[in-house]
Amino acid sequence: MGSMFSKLKEVKDLAGQAKKLQGQLKDEFIVTEKSGIKITMNGNQVIEKIEISDELLGKKDKLENGLKDAINDGIKKVQKIMTEKMKGMDEFKSILK
Repeated sequence: MGSMFSKLKEVKDLAGQAKKLQGQLKDEFIVTEKSGIKITMNGNQVIEKIEISDELLGKKDKLENGLKDAINDGIKKVQKIMTEKMKGMDEFKSILK
């Protein structure tokens, strides 16, 4: 029975650390630029700003591909930041081994 309660405590601690991490990540920002599109994204993968080069206006295919590439690049950068922050938190160390 004690083992079940210790597991529940571990889950609660992990959830608390995840919430703390989420709070820290909202203050982290990345900027990525691909194919004339510049995206600013916070650490929770929320896009804060998109800037589109004038030369892309009216070029639907290039605009769509540029957006996709820039967003995917931004997500990869944020995931790298998340992983680094999680490595510093004891509760996540066993998961990231």
